[in-house]
Amino acid sequence: MTNIKHLIQKRLVLNFLLVFLCASSHVNAQDKDGWRQLFNGKDLNGWKQVGKGNRYVKDGVTGSHGGMGLLYWTKEKFSNCTIRVVYRMQKSNSNAGVFIRIPLEPREEWMPVFYGYEVQIDNHPETSKEDDYHVTGTLYSLTKPLAKPGKPGPQWNTMDITLDGPRTIVYVNGQKVTDYKEGDPTPKRKFDFEPYRGIRPNEGYIGLQNHGDDDIVFFKEVAVKPLRK
Repeated sequence: MTNIKHLIQKRLVLNFLLVFLCASSHVNAQDKDGWRQLFNGKDLNGWKQVGKGNRYVKDGVTGSHGGMGLLYWTKEKFSNCTIRVVYRMQKSNSNAGVFIRIPLEPREEWMPVFYGYEVQIDNHPETSKEDDYHVTGTLYSLTKPLAKPGKPGPQWNTMDITLDGPRTIVYVNGQKVTDYKEGDPTPKRKFDFEPYRGIRPNEGYIGLQNHGDDDIVFFKEVAVKPLRK
């Protein structure tokens, strides 16, 4: 009886160790170099779509179809971190955005536009009615670019968005484009589809915009890394 009890205890300990080792290896795989992948390249688990358009996954990349919409990460809000997205435009220039500091879980596509920040993806606003306040890496309609390093489609781009308390810093392909702190002066609204002015929260939801069938931007990486202070 004692031997049977000993064997059962031994097996329980071994099972615990196996579970612990498997969990540890999973964490290490996710947190390699401090980055945690939110998009797994297989499906949209953890994400939710609002608006008319939709996103799909094919060959490790998420594309879109239909009208304007937003795919947002449902599991948590983000602050004091760097968000990395790797994207490319379908055409030489296509329009989309990465949304940050969304105060509430969005139920439709326009609330994040008006009350969050859109980190713009649009290389050539000079060809439209818009201007430098609407160029890749800026906070849409709020900041002017410090540089214009965005590459046209089909080249891949890397955008790093750092949320450091009330400060938002954006790098595109290694060059700083935006360095904005809540309360910095911004221009008045020029169009009715631009965000309302005002302070955004330090913590908020994030999302990827799909702008329409004529403005498709593909994403192959969405990762988050906490700031170390």
